[in-house]
Amino acid sequence: MKKILIVDDSALVRRVLCDIINKDERFQVEDRATNGLEALELLGRKSYDAVVLDINMPKMNGLELLKQLQKRQIDARVVVASTDTKEGAKVTMDALELGALDFVHKPDNAVGCRKEDFQRRLIEILVAATESKMTSFLKPTKTGTLKPAPKVVEVLSRHEKKPTGNRVVAIASSTGGPKALQAVVPELPGRLNAPVVIVQHMPAGFTASLAERLDTLSELKVKEAQEGDVLENGTVYIAKGGKHLNVNVSGMKHVIHYTDQPLREGVKPCADYMYESLTQSRYDAVVCVVLTGMGADGTKGISNLELKKKIHVIAQNEDSCAVYGMPKNVVNAGLANQVVPLEQVAQEIMMNVGVM
Repeated sequence: MKKILIVDDSALVRRVLCDIINKDERFQVEDRATNGLEALELLGRKSYDAVVLDINMPKMNGLELLKQLQKRQIDARVVVASTDTKEGAKVTMDALELGALDFVHKPDNAVGCRKEDFQRRLIEILVAATESKMTSFLKPTKTGTLKPAPKVVEVLSRHEKKPTGNRVVAIASSTGGPKALQAVVPELPGRLNAPVVIVQHMPAGFTASLAERLDTLSELKVKEAQEGDVLENGTVYIAKGGKHLNVNVSGMKHVIHYTDQPLREGVKPCADYMYESLTQSRYDAVVCVVLTGMGADGTKGISNLELKKKIHVIAQNEDSCAVYGMPKNVVNAGLANQVVPLEQVAQEIMMNVGVM
């Protein structure tokens, strides 16, 4: 049975979270803390399989606790309970950057926490967190402006066998994805000879903050994809949370189109829809990239895409994944052309699409 620590300043929320977690036979709430200071004291002398962490608390908030875990190198697998306000989304990105594995969108009140959707999502994330190899004291992702590896760009510029044809990069990621994307997107050159579309599993309200964070770090332009956006080389389009992203053909152009179909693979947005929409595209080749995440999203879509298009599939390897679920399913299905560590993903993307 997995031991869980709950950190929240609301007595009612702590009780509701305990009820939800203890109801699942795989988990047991071992301890509860009312703020970051109490949690830090507990984590300094006891170990837990996962921590459910509130952000806004007195004495020491969630971000300050994560910084202390980094500083003291205390092992912890942290899941942040976050609100969907604009400020809440920004703080959530900060928490993920500081080592939190994932987040669950916490309703505004205890009644909302009792709803089935929230309970299901909380348990799914706890399953992923308790199985993850990653812990919060790992070094945070760089926050300064990153530049793509100049040697790779130079080699590509002079390479005799440059990638030919019209290409697009399609990336799928879930648990651990925001941090993984921060290790990939800023390493790509602004002259990338392809557009990049990304499905990161997130609820509505959070993807705009993710796009803004990546945009500040990247040579590429990064934006939350809007209905009707025309795909352009050197630009990254991140799917809105809560909608399914498709790439449609309009004349000679490729445009973003959202649908509101039901959940697929338990998620929305779902990468399978993105990959399948590219079967009708005018692209000569699709570079599919599957990063860390739980579940099997991406496998079916890539399998269907392979029937209609030339594809090259890059999967993140197990050792560098927070959760080796999505890449594992792609590899087991025999779809992966390459299985590489996270730090090599950007280089392989460049090698397969080239620079302008």
